[in-house]
Amino acid sequence: MSIIKKAKFFVQVNGYRALVVRGVEAVLGVRPVSDKSVQEHIDLGAGYVIPNFEKPDGERSAPLLELSSDGVKEVPVYDANDVVTAHYRQNLPLRIFSAPGPKARLNLVTDSINSGSLFGGVGTAILLAVQLAKARNCTLRVVTRTQVADEAGFRQVLRCNGIQFRGNVEFSYVGVNSKEQLDVCPGDRFLTTSWWTTESVLGSIAPEKVDYLLQEDERMFYAHGDEWVRCNEVLKRDDIRYILNTRLLYEHMIANGLPHLRDKGIYFEPSFPRALFYWEHDSEEAPPDVGASVPTKRKLFFYARPNNLRNMYYRGIEALDRAIVQGIIDTDAWEIIFVGKDAQEMRFSNGARAIVHPTFAWKDYGEFIRSVDLGFILMSTPHPSYPPLDIASSGGAVVTNRFGLKQDLSRYSDNILMADLGMDQLVDGLRRGVTLAENLPQRKQNYDGDHIDHDWERTFEPVVEVLK
Repeated sequence: MSIIKKAKFFVQVNGYRALVVRGVEAVLGVRPVSDKSVQEHIDLGAGYVIPNFEKPDGERSAPLLELSSDGVKEVPVYDANDVVTAHYRQNLPLRIFSAPGPKARLNLVTDSINSGSLFGGVGTAILLAVQLAKARNCTLRVVTRTQVADEAGFRQVLRCNGIQFRGNVEFSYVGVNSKEQLDVCPGDRFLTTSWWTTESVLGSIAPEKVDYLLQEDERMFYAHGDEWVRCNEVLKRDDIRYILNTRLLYEHMIANGLPHLRDKGIYFEPSFPRALFYWEHDSEEAPPDVGASVPTKRKLFFYARPNNLRNMYYRGIEALDRAIVQGIIDTDAWEIIFVGKDAQEMRFSNGARAIVHPTFAWKDYGEFIRSVDLGFILMSTPHPSYPPLDIASSGGAVVTNRFGLKQDLSRYSDNILMADLGMDQLVDGLRRGVTLAENLPQRKQNYDGDHIDHDWERTFEPVVEVLK
């Protein structure tokens, strides 16, 4: 019988799909494990071929082949555990080994302390770790997971915040995607900085040695999916201690499913040192001279982070554009400055362009904040966020949004104005903000009467007393 007749007979018995499978067998040099008809290896409903092949040397493989009008193509098959592990690699137990070490050592575990990560929460974590290390008279070790630590950046944070530390500081990189291990000894304690670093450390370290610095309701980083659930599971643990950034966040977390934080948590209010944040405006300065050859303009700072959804980037742009169209913000008298990672170049409806700064060094950031007349800072979470407090600490006016328990921030400064997130309410907030920003004597009075702390050692003292 000729090859063509054999093929036709095979199709009559087994069908065209089986013929394709037999051809693939020939190309790959494999054969079915049993002598059963190839038809038994075909899932006709799904359109997949799942042959249980055995290579000539006896080694098994299980390729998944998809049948289509274009022929047969191999579809990758993943191990269930591998899929989950790959997705949560940063949460896997911290790789450690036992080794002799100092009598006492505090390990600060964070993603990175490089220049792009140092503001706000990471800077606060460094400052708290230093104060704890000083109180315990112990070695401090900074453990980073995504980037090798920038030691100069660490020293810059201390210098700009007026903190001195003469103790021993170590830096270790235990990469999420690498094979490095961390040496640990009985004297080690850990300060974690996120739910994922906390879960990772708790996979290797006893919970009584772990304290968790919580600076936001981290569940709000996500939609209500896998990450939200895992984050919530970590936050529900009652066998570790929590340090919360601001009373607002502390009260919010207790009221939103985490009552154990009343006993397991302690909060502090952040500090804004006068070395960096202070009044640098002339209270009698004249209005901007828009007719000068180089016009002087007031500065409006918009916190522009399109990939941090809680910063309401698109709503903020829309509100700014409406305020410009309505004449609330005169772009001949105001320059609008976008600050934030991934901020886009922007042209408003009247043709005015925004100035974009992705980030600043610490010293440059302080200089910029002292020059700001009005901040427009949106944060749809319970924490006030740092930029409004940075600006108010330097005498600028701020418009920010209400959220949950965050209804009024005059407990910090009367230079911070609140608005709901509705479009009309935000535009009205900008109207009030411009009015206050242009009233320098009132801004100065509010600045002189604020309730913002300016000494990190003092603001951390109650926390250190509990944790030391």
